[in-house]
Amino acid sequence: MSTLTFQGAVKEVTGSRYLLEVDGDRRIHRLLLECGLHQGGTDADAANARSFGRLPGELEAVVLSHGHLDHSGLLPKLVREGYDGPIHCTRGTRDLLEIMLQDAAFIMAKDVEWENKWRKRNGKPLIEPLYELKDVERTLSLCTSHGYGQPVSLSGGVTLVFHDAGHILGSAIVELAVPSGGQTRRLVFSGDLGNPSSVLMKDPEKLYEADLVLMESTYGDRDHRPLDETLEEFAQVLEEAHAAGGNVLIPAFAVGRTQEILYHLSVLYHEGRLRQQLVFLDSPMAIKVTELYHRARKSLDPDDLKVLNVAASGDTHRYLPILRMTRTVEESMAINRIHGGAIIIAGAGMCNGGRILQHFRYNLEKPSTRLVIVGFQAGGTLGRQIVDGAERVRVMGRDLAVKARVHTIGGFSAHAGQTQLLGWVGAFRHRPRAYLVHGEPGAQRALQMLLEQSGIEAEIPAYGDRIEL
Repeated sequence: MSTLTFQGAVKEVTGSRYLLEVDGDRRIHRLLLECGLHQGGTDADAANARSFGRLPGELEAVVLSHGHLDHSGLLPKLVREGYDGPIHCTRGTRDLLEIMLQDAAFIMAKDVEWENKWRKRNGKPLIEPLYELKDVERTLSLCTSHGYGQPVSLSGGVTLVFHDAGHILGSAIVELAVPSGGQTRRLVFSGDLGNPSSVLMKDPEKLYEADLVLMESTYGDRDHRPLDETLEEFAQVLEEAHAAGGNVLIPAFAVGRTQEILYHLSVLYHEGRLRQQLVFLDSPMAIKVTELYHRARKSLDPDDLKVLNVAASGDTHRYLPILRMTRTVEESMAINRIHGGAIIIAGAGMCNGGRILQHFRYNLEKPSTRLVIVGFQAGGTLGRQIVDGAERVRVMGRDLAVKARVHTIGGFSAHAGQTQLLGWVGAFRHRPRAYLVHGEPGAQRALQMLLEQSGIEAEIPAYGDRIEL
């Protein structure tokens, strides 16, 4: 009998990883679904540092739903520890991995360099990064990309098909037909399901046949505000910031959220409703991803692109003329001389690193500043502390008073809300077993109760739980 073991993103949002063991004729075939980075605090750091043990040498394939680091960020560590088999993903995911994993390795190297300087001064043992650029290059060489709807034969007689998840470029719902106990069992993993109200991405595909469903539950306890209300709130915040004379800080994920925010800013600009003089995209990775989105615009929602008539040209200057892309550290630091009238979009989205921290140092203690939170903030992150109302936070070794006005605008989420999640899983015939992953316990329990009312048996697995298909 084939089995599935939950190794990550259980009762938490990050660290996606599931081990599929297929009972073949003479031996067990092992496939890994996802290999994500844990995010949020020292517990996450310890989980990321933990060795894979014998797993890299036992695996025959890795299957990846999309390129966000909480789904893909430990792949180079897996390769560093000995994995050399194929990594199956979509073409969009392969292109994003090249940008994201290289950036992650670069940041790790810098962080370890600073940490080791302190350790050397204090007589502590030195540490190594989880992986290096050479590990990323080896990882990318193992990637095999496939189109949506294209059946792919994997070891152990497993068949893989990717379906559009509508979350970010290349994101996929993973469908696996798995031999088990003399039958074929259909396992469907939602990956991260997109929000149908969000722009640029197409709506998530609905599937109708499954025996077992792994479903994300990030927003299992609530729906997002309607997009038109969200946009009005966003526009009002920008107007208030202009009146107060301060800057607007937007910590944004480099993939997906940044491109959506730029889209909405461009709409406001062309409607004559954007009073700010400059918009800075202060993230080298987000700049590369934005350029990739333009190159891959044929994969995006054509109706959204028509709004600004850029589908044919992809001209970023027409898209948002006041946009400035700051690639270098010197350009980023120069932004700190601007005391008002600017919108600054910078990573990281959960404020747990990146250039947004530097802008916090210069803007967070000003009452005229508007801090706009546009994405999910995992427990243990600086962003979560601020959203939860912290009056003081520690940023880059300094204690800062949070005097900026904080606005949480959840309607920009690239994740499906509660109603969309129920609609997606409700489309399956014959009520398959559901396992809720990628969610905090409260959100998972709320979704579990609603699913049970609909006649769908839903379980909330724990780390290490193993189930038969």
